[in-house]
Amino acid sequence: MTQKYAALAPTSAQKFRQRIVPLILLAVVLAIIPMFGPSRTVYSLLNAMGINIVFALSYNMLLGRGGLLSFGHAVYFGLGGFAAVHAMGAIGDAESGFWANYPVFFLPVIGFAGGALAGFIIGWPSCKRAGTPFAMISLGIAELIAAAGFMFGSIFGGEEGVSADRMVGTEFAGLSLGPISDVYWFIAFWTVVGVMGMFAFTRTPLGKLSEATRDNPERVEFIGYNPTRVRYLVFIFAGAFAGLSGGMAAVNYEIFTPEALSLAPSGLVLLMAYIGGIRYFTGPILGAILLTYMQSMLSDYTEAWLLYLGLLFVCIVMFAPGGLGGVLYGFTDALRSGKLGEMMGKWAGQVFGAALALFGMIILVEVAVYWSNGFGETFEPYGLHLTFSNPLTWVLIVVPLAAGIYILRRLATKEEGVIA
Repeated sequence: MTQKYAALAPTSAQKFRQRIVPLILLAVVLAIIPMFGPSRTVYSLLNAMGINIVFALSYNMLLGRGGLLSFGHAVYFGLGGFAAVHAMGAIGDAESGFWANYPVFFLPVIGFAGGALAGFIIGWPSCKRAGTPFAMISLGIAELIAAAGFMFGSIFGGEEGVSADRMVGTEFAGLSLGPISDVYWFIAFWTVVGVMGMFAFTRTPLGKLSEATRDNPERVEFIGYNPTRVRYLVFIFAGAFAGLSGGMAAVNYEIFTPEALSLAPSGLVLLMAYIGGIRYFTGPILGAILLTYMQSMLSDYTEAWLLYLGLLFVCIVMFAPGGLGGVLYGFTDALRSGKLGEMMGKWAGQVFGAALALFGMIILVEVAVYWSNGFGETFEPYGLHLTFSNPLTWVLIVVPLAAGIYILRRLATKEEGVIA
């Protein structure tokens, strides 16, 4: 019986459900949020999430789609942001001509162009190598550009950075960009544009070739395409969308400093993409939302939030290599296949084991932080007086931590036995 390959393709209904519906839902959610009257803090958090969503998706064009591990993606975010903030200053200084009539609302376009130009220049030597050499080249370039940020004060402003006023020039759609609610609509618009643009890129022949180059560059070369050129073109687009997010940040914060070019934001965007799930388009979106929330809110409760972020990354690598996107799609796949009940038992065990281990780890970390930072030796959750010398402290650390690890290892061994 001859199999028709056309039957293997998704149907029109499946394409609409998988590709179009999520984008519509994103736009609808962003549109209805202001109806609930968010506070200024919530608006600020949402604006930061929108910027990081575009930034993380642009990074995943390299890592998830192209198989290129970069340690310097913040370079393109930063250079796009500096291009936008300088353009904002030019708008404020202009009395006539091009900049006098250019709306601040469209400054992310300047950031997009700045990021694309940086990708065009830097990508040419970088993309001649892949794998570990590419990662090392990206690291070296990141260090060079970050150092230049503090050396060339006329461009990057030194430690003080470059600032500008977003309430200048002509308005667009009646938005003065003064109130934070106006800025929210600005961020929401460009978030949707960036997400739709990058999703459309994944459906293009170049987007498909980038995945093929990631998986088998020799086969790509065999069918007549140059893997180096494919990587280079993808690199330019990734830099352009990173610059777009930099332009959004320039308008949102009205200042850009050389810190935006450093390794810290490059590492953070890597964590966003990987924790969210680099194999799924929506994965970096989930990672950006979670990590932005942790950075903005969890830091108010503990100084050790970066340590918890590192622990989360380790747990994702060890127990959920598909990231948050893998967990989400695993749930939906189990629901569609009718195996939700079977999977729920497994997931419940994993969640319980992880919660126990996390409880013990939190006690250990917080007691250590209180002791080392001079807050006093006592950590007092729920009225408990926990010190290093208190036997109860070690019981609450060792027992849940050991039990949680045992449960997780037991479940993992059982799963390996079933597969075998």
